[in-house]
Amino acid sequence: MATTTNYGWTTPDDTALVKDGAAAIRTLGSSVDTTTKALNPSTTLGDIEYRSSTANTNTRLGIGTTGQILTVAGGVPSWATAASGGMTLINTGGTTLTGASVTISSIPATYKNLQVIVQNYKPATDGDFLLMRFNSDSSGNYSHGHSWGGADNVSVAGSSVRLTQASDNSVANGIAQTDIYQYSSTASAKIGWLLGMTNNQSTTTNYNFYATYWTYKNTTAISSITFLNDTGGNFTSGTAYIYGVS
Repeated sequence: MATTTNYGWTTPDDTALVKDGAAAIRTLGSSVDTTTKALNPSTTLGDIEYRSSTANTNTRLGIGTTGQILTVAGGVPSWATAASGGMTLINTGGTTLTGASVTISSIPATYKNLQVIVQNYKPATDGDFLLMRFNSDSSGNYSHGHSWGGADNVSVAGSSVRLTQASDNSVANGIAQTDIYQYSSTASAKIGWLLGMTNNQSTTTNYNFYATYWTYKNTTAISSITFLNDTGGNFTSGTAYIYGVS
């Protein structure tokens, strides 16, 4: 029996007898039905078909849930939950600040910027400042600025980024937030803007506010962040959150 070029459906030969016509039509119809279903495996409203690894056979992708987006995983289409607000918490659940210093490492280089938030900061030593370092670098690569008008010929010689002013060690519940722009770039230095607030170490019902920008004179991509106090004392409390910003 002859067959079609693309799907191999069986058809009568040119010399086939007329009495075999009905059987030939049924055979051809069954082949067409089987092939058509393999190319259209959908069963439910909203299904999508995509080419599978098997020739002339498609795979059914069931409809996703509300709010999901179509993406690719492992080389095939799939549904996934869209990242909320373009921000992803890298250190899931946050990292508790304890001891003399805490380092959050293995920060992926897959985001555009980072946002760092420290909540409920309290040092064990009265009057301590909350500091931050990148890649365990304590050399003179850091600086701060305090003027929107600009500053020329500024020395870059600090050993860390300061996130707060002096903090009380008994009732402090300090908070600090800083954005780190283009943190994974290997072509330029890093820059960020920060805000901080802690209880004053002398009048604990008052607050010390801190707002500034900072620079990090290093072209290495930032892959870890260390938190510490300026005197080397311990943390009493605090939780650090690092978000990747897409």
